[in-house]
Amino acid sequence: MNITELLAGLQAQRDETAARAGELRDQIEYLTTALAESEARLADLAATAKVIAELAPAQGDPEPAETNSVHQAIVNAFNQHPGQEFRARELHELLGMPTDDASVNVTRARLGRLTRQGFLTQPGHGRYQKRT
Repeated sequence: MNITELLAGLQAQRDETAARAGELRDQIEYLTTALAESEARLADLAATAKVIAELAPAQGDPEPAETNSVHQAIVNAFNQHPGQEFRARELHELLGMPTDDASVNVTRARLGRLTRQGFLTQPGHGRYQKRT
């Protein structure tokens, strides 16, 4: 094999490799575009789900057992004291629940849900009472 044949073989390999690299670049461009579109769709779906959950909490979906028992304890407290107004922290003290800020904030969210569902009223800022 002479130098000319060797150079021609190298050139052929280079051309094949360049063509393959071009194909891979095209695939990368296609996949990058598809990935960006999929990520945008995921973000849209997550935002939609969040808005729906905030505006219309699912009434038929069971909550985890621990949440159900806490929820029931809150409802029971209002049923036992129908005319009394409670703050979230007062409910925690009455029910013997932790009074750290995170726990009380979760209860505030539950009280807000019960208010939106019509079980409670809010006679004052941060105060809740059973609807009569």
